[in-house]
Amino acid sequence: MDFNNRKKGDFGESVASRELVRKGYKILARNFRLRSGEIDIVAQKCNTIVFVEVKLRTNTQMGMPIEAVNLKKQKKIIETAKKYIYVNNITGCDFRFDIIEILLTDSIMLRHTENAFWE
Repeated sequence: MDFNNRKKGDFGESVASRELVRKGYKILARNFRLRSGEIDIVAQKCNTIVFVEVKLRTNTQMGMPIEAVNLKKQKKIIETAKKYIYVNNITGCDFRFDIIEILLTDSIMLRHTENAFWE
């Protein structure tokens, strides 16, 4: 498939959102953006708010998709998540950071890594 980056990102987030809903998550937000960064998906399951980074690749020449979520990217996601929590006045919940990686080749490989990183 030949995608430009935005279309590729939208496609990956749609696939990831469908997978989360299938697993019983409620999608609270997609593409939450602030100057400090962006969170692809904010979801909730039971009493846990989950901040999800979605990474899609069409090949593994640059490594697996999860490898693109380096320490710098993790820190931006964490800072943005703190602001999401503040802006939405969320209390009494647990929080975690997940990564959903999608590899598009002849088929779609999806892997959901829970607690992929933390502060």
